[in-house]
Amino acid sequence: MSAAQPNRLPKLERYLSAPRHNPTALHLILAAQLRRLRLAARLSPIAAGDVLRCSDSKISRLERGEVQLKERDVADLLRLYGVGAEEAAEFLTLVRRSNQSGWWHQFDDVLPKWFDKFIGLQEAASVIRTYEVLLVPGLLQTPEYARAVAAADSRPAEDQRIVERRAELRLARQELLDYPEAPKLWVVLEEGVLHRQVAERKVMCEQLRHLARAAQRPNIRVQIIPFTAPQCVTSGFPITHLRFDPPELPEIVYLEHVRDAVYLDKAEETEQYRSILDGLLNAAECPEASLQRIQDAAVRYC
Repeated sequence: MSAAQPNRLPKLERYLSAPRHNPTALHLILAAQLRRLRLAARLSPIAAGDVLRCSDSKISRLERGEVQLKERDVADLLRLYGVGAEEAAEFLTLVRRSNQSGWWHQFDDVLPKWFDKFIGLQEAASVIRTYEVLLVPGLLQTPEYARAVAAADSRPAEDQRIVERRAELRLARQELLDYPEAPKLWVVLEEGVLHRQVAERKVMCEQLRHLARAAQRPNIRVQIIPFTAPQCVTSGFPITHLRFDPPELPEIVYLEHVRDAVYLDKAEETEQYRSILDGLLNAAECPEASLQRIQDAAVRYC
């Protein structure tokens, strides 16, 4: 049975021409393309599994981007789906690129394994919604504030070099906000974030001024939940919700704990947290009032 030729999604060009190589994004796109091709060929996961001598559940995990794409397996699937030799060769070239290390692996000495995936997903996202209870989000931190946070997170035995490396990684992640097709960043903060002094006063002053400037950028929206908001609206812990351009990619909720993290991608799970975020947004002040609150807080430190 012959399948349609590979659908060359325009969105794919965004990841191929991105300023930094992001294998996570490319991996997700290629996995979704394999599902598209299988459906176009009117084949079941069982039929695809028979070709690879694996279960249909593995095919489902492969199409969700949960397992590595192996060139031989992908080549077999492309033949099954009726993809032409030229298109298949191009697809396999992209598979090889998706298996290369991302830019963030230069920080492997300080990068927790459970955080590795999040960096790639965050760069791949078209919309990032995040809620913070205690700290300014990493994407909006100044260098001095980032160093203070990194120092607070470090164990007593760790030296200053480790602290600096962690701060460098945090700042390197911020480059995605300046990409030609930068994601939309929607931040909701508890008012306590503005008043919690995690560094000396001049550092806090510049951090809040920086936050105020960021809030006025076209791709960034910052809203503050005031102390006077009902207590029932707070979740009590940070939440990050990631949405992607290709509709076939699942939304992902990221929940970070002290020494690990949870990634949720099932529809019923992401819907629950999306609803929580909607409630938090409703409790927050509008962007204009939030900006004024940030500026007022900065004055108290400056």
